[in-house]
Amino acid sequence: MKRKWRYRTPKGFDDLLVCEEDGELTGLWFEGSRADGIHSGMYGMKEAETHSLVARWLDGYFAGSEPDWLPPMRLDFTTPFRRMVSEEMRRIPFGTTVTYGDIAKRIAAKLGKARMSAQAVGGAVGWNPICIIIPCHRVIGAGGKLTGYGGGMKNKIALLKHEGVEL
Repeated sequence: MKRKWRYRTPKGFDDLLVCEEDGELTGLWFEGSRADGIHSGMYGMKEAETHSLVARWLDGYFAGSEPDWLPPMRLDFTTPFRRMVSEEMRRIPFGTTVTYGDIAKRIAAKLGKARMSAQAVGGAVGWNPICIIIPCHRVIGAGGKLTGYGGGMKNKIALLKHEGVEL
């Protein structure tokens, strides 16, 4: 059964919606964001055991550090490329940023290619269904430019400031 519930964030952030199915996190997005419109009405509002694990992870994050464990999660409707980009995002340390081009270079090297499109990486980053835990907010444009964020630029800026990133 698919379930959704609200996680109350600290002041300065929109609340988060947490979705799970069969004991695994399948979605985490800011309420009122683009993703909220895509997923509204797809789930019943009811807490499950997975939610307490996600809440514990988020509590640790909002307390000021990234937990060293992950709640059980699953990326539905993904492709091998999106999965590779998600894995690269998970490697970005708390309090740091990387560019779309940085991720493109890493994936190109793994695939034995001379280069990879930063725009393709941008599309995969934008697809990310599990924000914060898969930290797409840490991916920025060339030259340190803050680019779009599905959870809203206000939340991206707040997340980066929360992590101590100089903007």
